[in-house]
Amino acid sequence: MLKRLYGYFAKYKKHLIISALCVVMESTLEMIIPLIMAQIIDVGIANRDKNYILFQSAIMVACALASLGLGLLYARYAAKAGQGFGAELRKAEYRKVQSFSFANMDHFSTPSLITRLTGDVTVLQNAVANGLRPAVRGPVMMVIAVFMTLALSPKLTMVFAVAMPVLAVLLLLILRRLGPIYGKMQRMLDQLNSVVQENLTAIRTVKSYVRGGDECEKFGAANENFCETSQKAFHYAQLNLPCFQFVMYGTIIAILWFGGNFIREGSMKVGQLTGFLSYVLQILNSLMMISNVFLMVSRSMTSGQRILEVMDEKPEIQGSGDARVERGEVSFEHVYFKYKQTAKEFVLSDINLFIGAGQTIGVIGSTGSAKSSLVQLIPRLYDVSAGSVRIDGRDVKEYDVAYLRDAIGMVLQKNTLFSGTIRENLKWGDEGATEEELDWACRIACADEFIKRLPDGYETDLGQGGVNVSGGQKQRLCIARALLKRPRILIFDDSMSAVDTATEARIRERLSRELKDTTKIIITQRITSIENADLIVVLREGRIEAAGRHEELIGTNPMYRDLFEFQLKGAIA
Repeated sequence: MLKRLYGYFAKYKKHLIISALCVVMESTLEMIIPLIMAQIIDVGIANRDKNYILFQSAIMVACALASLGLGLLYARYAAKAGQGFGAELRKAEYRKVQSFSFANMDHFSTPSLITRLTGDVTVLQNAVANGLRPAVRGPVMMVIAVFMTLALSPKLTMVFAVAMPVLAVLLLLILRRLGPIYGKMQRMLDQLNSVVQENLTAIRTVKSYVRGGDECEKFGAANENFCETSQKAFHYAQLNLPCFQFVMYGTIIAILWFGGNFIREGSMKVGQLTGFLSYVLQILNSLMMISNVFLMVSRSMTSGQRILEVMDEKPEIQGSGDARVERGEVSFEHVYFKYKQTAKEFVLSDINLFIGAGQTIGVIGSTGSAKSSLVQLIPRLYDVSAGSVRIDGRDVKEYDVAYLRDAIGMVLQKNTLFSGTIRENLKWGDEGATEEELDWACRIACADEFIKRLPDGYETDLGQGGVNVSGGQKQRLCIARALLKRPRILIFDDSMSAVDTATEARIRERLSRELKDTTKIIITQRITSIENADLIVVLREGRIEAAGRHEELIGTNPMYRDLFEFQLKGAIA
């Protein structure tokens, strides 16, 4: 895992290496200072040599200033390496998510993906920016300090033979408990984000049903779960400090005890013991840094694993063919479909349907009859479980996915607009659309009727999610956006439900006149919307119950006839 994550340092290897070298040199200079201090005590002070003391003191100051400069350089390069690494990782993960099909998206909840893109990447980013210094400094200081203590007093160094294994065992016990808890903590954060996102997305529904109190309780429960898990994680993490202090103070007491005896015996000088203690503190400090790095790595490994789960997800829908959609002819051949392979029943079963190029097809059926599932197979938002969907005689899998979807205009049941102006949203259909083309698309979609009344016209800001326009206006803008693609196949998934019947009739008439060669598939609950279609398909529980023209179905299909009569009575009433 670490090797794979290291690959995202490609642009910042130089910064990473320079920052590591700065820490090595800074630590080396700092480790010289206790040795100089010991020489000042044992030579300068013992001999009352003022010049020697001043000279050695100047060297200490120079080492300290050099360490300061190297520390500043480290901060600069480590920040660039850490932030750059985070940006590259976030970019790669986001690009991976963009390649997912709907089926891939179903494997991860939206809040979980958001957490993995933000929180988990931030954990790794901070681990680099804040953890590189102790990760390099700790081992360097420990190696140098151990070497210096051996040079000063090999006998006293034996104290570490007992102290270091004790600290290592305590740290290992802490880490074994922390790893699973960090994973659980991130999952709890996913759940918390899920509650927040769901509430903010459906805030109008929450307020209209006066369920704010219930939502607060739901958030409180998720927040409490996250809080308890976090407390448990940080409880174990903070055990690191008392364990370290226990070993550190025990080691210092032992060194003072044995060192004092050595001084009394004359085998050791006071300056030597002072320098030895300084190096001991450096060793213990380096062990503390290393233990903190292990704690940081433990959490980072959890976040890294969650990120790699996204990166390892294989896009279920891939295609690299060079076929082009020319006519817009669509055929379903013994198509079966279910959203999950483990599902017991198919959503669509044995669908056989031919749609000629330029035809207008209506699809109608009761709620849950899989109308939307049927049309989502055409642009490969999902892939069939069995059978095949063909366009112009070729299996849709033979087309490049991007080109296939670009050749199909789809206005989904749930209309989505983005923050920005009307112009910016419309240009999702064609970035290079001219003013005349925008006018053409809006005229067909009857969007020009309200756009021209707006003070800023196409420059009107829609707000987040298009909150500044009504449901019917949203639908008309989405239709205009799809028209700008100049698609060979145009799919309306109940996308005129918020438009009044008179406006809908004008849109249908303009579509028929302006897009004669475009294949049009209309999913609707209104029979009046499709009664003039070339073919009407009646779906029932994922199967085609009947197919034909309006007059034929009135006489042969009871379900269609009952629905027509019911809607007719409603219109008369």
